[in-house]
Amino acid sequence: MRTAILAAIVAVTGFSSAALAEGKKIGVSWAQFQEERWKIDEAAMKAAIEAAGNEYISADAQASAEKQLSDIDALISQGVDALIINAWDKDAIGPAIEKAAAEGIPVVGYDRLIEDDRTFYLTFDNVGVGRIIAESVFAVAPKGNYAIIKGDPGDPNVGFLRQGMEEVIGAAVASGDIVIVGEANSDGWKPENAQKNMEQILTANNNAVDAVLSQNDGMAGGAAAALAAQGLNVPLGGQDGDLAAINRVARGTQTVSVWKNAADLGKAAGEIAGMLADGTALDAIPGAGKFSGGEKGVEMNAILLDPTPITKDTLNLAIDAGHISKEAACEGAMEGVAACQ
Repeated sequence: MRTAILAAIVAVTGFSSAALAEGKKIGVSWAQFQEERWKIDEAAMKAAIEAAGNEYISADAQASAEKQLSDIDALISQGVDALIINAWDKDAIGPAIEKAAAEGIPVVGYDRLIEDDRTFYLTFDNVGVGRIIAESVFAVAPKGNYAIIKGDPGDPNVGFLRQGMEEVIGAAVASGDIVIVGEANSDGWKPENAQKNMEQILTANNNAVDAVLSQNDGMAGGAAAALAAQGLNVPLGGQDGDLAAINRVARGTQTVSVWKNAADLGKAAGEIAGMLADGTALDAIPGAGKFSGGEKGVEMNAILLDPTPITKDTLNLAIDAGHISKEAACEGAMEGVAACQ
């Protein structure tokens, strides 16, 4: 699956706007805007939709599965020709998919899996993200006590990220080189919940934690705060390319932030939704492959983009791409960060 998808990335991000339908309404249902990256996704998505002559209509579910269903009902009532859904709860979203299908409205499941073969799944390779987080931390902490800070249990990405982590550390856990001394879900992916989880893990283990795998940068910030309060600075991984996290990488308080270029994902979603609104079949989207890695094993049409690890050695990638300024990335940087010289 991964090999086939990689070959398609260039084709997807290079869609010609002229080839897309014009004058369609594209409805977008966002789970929430807590993480800073969603505003980047939205800007790129909206630009791609409007560049094709289509109309962007959106709603923010504000971390409520009930509100998201109501939002989608309202979008359908407004006569949308396609939906992009960033689902808050993978199970609760079912009735919205049924209603969209009954109305003949195609759906893009955006970033978070909606395991229904009537939707097109567009995301980054989240198993790969989990793998990169673990690889980066494992490279500097191949032995010791690990804590794992996971996201909201209603998000299927939690399982994908954990799967990728396990692929890296599983053998070391089995051999006893790594001991997982704490593993907890953080409701809503909230940094404050992650901080509480980290504090509890530290207390339960008398601060004997040698490395932390966090499933996103916001939570990594919460974990870093808990560690710092105890005078600790251990290898710590996260993802999303949050600006604060990239600066922590430069400062030496976070080992890696796996950057998923949200602009690429948002642009691809806007273009794919336009094609679906114009009647293109799910399996006729350029670059589409098959994905069946969800809990139910449902085979779906999908595109998974590749993430980029940002470490002290690759900090320049985020700066050169314009994702973050050198000044913001390098404030307080430790010695030896080449991009900050």
